[in-house]
Amino acid sequence: MAIQHAVLAMLADGPGYGYELKGEFESSVGPQWGPLNIGHLYQILDRLSRDGLVVAHREEQPTKPDRVVYEITDDGRAELDRWLGEPSPRSGGFRDDFFLKVTAAARSGATQTVRTVLGNQRAHLLRELRNLDGLRRKADDPVVGLLLAAACRHVEADLAFIDDAESVLLADGGSALATMAAARPAKPSEEGSGPTRIAG
Repeated sequence: MAIQHAVLAMLADGPGYGYELKGEFESSVGPQWGPLNIGHLYQILDRLSRDGLVVAHREEQPTKPDRVVYEITDDGRAELDRWLGEPSPRSGGFRDDFFLKVTAAARSGATQTVRTVLGNQRAHLLRELRNLDGLRRKADDPVVGLLLAAACRHVEADLAFIDDAESVLLADGGSALATMAAARPAKPSEEGSGPTRIAG
């Protein structure tokens, strides 16, 4: 996730310090993101400082310990402009734990296993969708509302995939699963074949 660029975007409005930036980030992106870990934020700020994208200076406070204030540099603004001007490819491609689970369930050849995997995921996604929709209705900030609506659309797409998986894998009482299992080459079964221990 390009949180470092979000930090640069906040600093483009003016200098800021750690907890101030944390609060601003969380209020800007909304509750679907979850809290930003302050330790992770300081790691990001340190990296941005090392890369010359921000500068840090210590600010004295009369009754509290000094705080470190960060300010964006010209190089930081150029990097922010570069990031904003490019499209955003998926960071993990289309790799997804649930896709692997569907693959494993399909390979089992058992219709009940496939039904359980798809049913559990559907129930989880419907709960997630209700929660996101409730948050979206309460959102005062239009950008937060948009981000929550986008999260809802992602969940709806995952629900559509479950419908697709059911129609393909469980059609005709699971005959597709049986066909897939029959098409897989049989593994050789020689006597004594098994894990071989390597001496050493």
